[in-house]
Amino acid sequence: MPKPANICFDVALALLQGKREVQEDALDSKFDAETGVGYVVLADGMGGHQAGDVASKIVVTEVFNELKRQSKDFGKPEFDFRRVLTKAASHANSCLRSHGAANPETTGMGATLIAAILLQNRLFWISVGDSPLYIFRGSKLRQINEDHSLAPQIDFMAQSGVISKEAAQDHPDRNCLTSALIGEDIPQIDCPSEPFILQPDDVVIAASDGLQFLEDDRIGQVIEEQRKKSSIEVIRHLTEEVVKLDDPHQDNVSVSIIRVLGPAKKRKTVGARKKLPVRKGRALVGSAVVARLASRPLVAGARARIVAFLNSLSKNSLR
Repeated sequence: MPKPANICFDVALALLQGKREVQEDALDSKFDAETGVGYVVLADGMGGHQAGDVASKIVVTEVFNELKRQSKDFGKPEFDFRRVLTKAASHANSCLRSHGAANPETTGMGATLIAAILLQNRLFWISVGDSPLYIFRGSKLRQINEDHSLAPQIDFMAQSGVISKEAAQDHPDRNCLTSALIGEDIPQIDCPSEPFILQPDDVVIAASDGLQFLEDDRIGQVIEEQRKKSSIEVIRHLTEEVVKLDDPHQDNVSVSIIRVLGPAKKRKTVGARKKLPVRKGRALVGSAVVARLASRPLVAGARARIVAFLNSLSKNSLR
């Protein structure tokens, strides 16, 4: 078992409905206030009528259960976090394949994944897809995981002057995924072997890409303004900012806020998952929240689309 913690965590979870008629997100976490150990699992489902809600629930359930089963050994010096995380993701992917074989009407369903383990001051993670994992430190927000979509390539082309910034932001292929869990081979996995080292006052944010309807600068500003408050207040203000956008295309948002606290800041409530009031079905916060998101471009044929897309950009750059 891990030793008593010098670092502990203040954690809150939330889901927003956005402007979608259905949701396909799933989110769960478990944190131990005494040992400074916890984990959060988030999946952004896809597939629309092909049961993206089922896909996200399968992914979160299978990965969460595997981490729960292994958690008693997290503190052992020889524990291989990368092996366990990749094994959990692979098992969830196999479960999607089995479900699709037994239920042909769900062919095409899939989900992104973020699974993060916090062991005192160490952060291990695996991510597949475009759901962001952020660190807020010293008034700066940065994404530490890979973005498995065409957005990075499109942004690079904008930075290189091939297309305008406006064209990049509105590009129809921007959200096309290059990797996700769909029951087939996983093209890209982000799972570093070495942990990210946390510091007191860091804020860890795991979210679906619906949160990115807010600019990163605005997400950072909100966290900076609320960083002395509890995670539930931080998440309340973030979700309120999303609602204020009133974007007619707003995806639903799933988000976990984890404030890293030093020994002097421990209190009895730290480590517990906290709940916001439910507002007319638009926001849900708490344990094992499962919902549905809108269907989105999937990985099928992703490599071919990327090649075609980059070729088209190269031709444009020569004109």
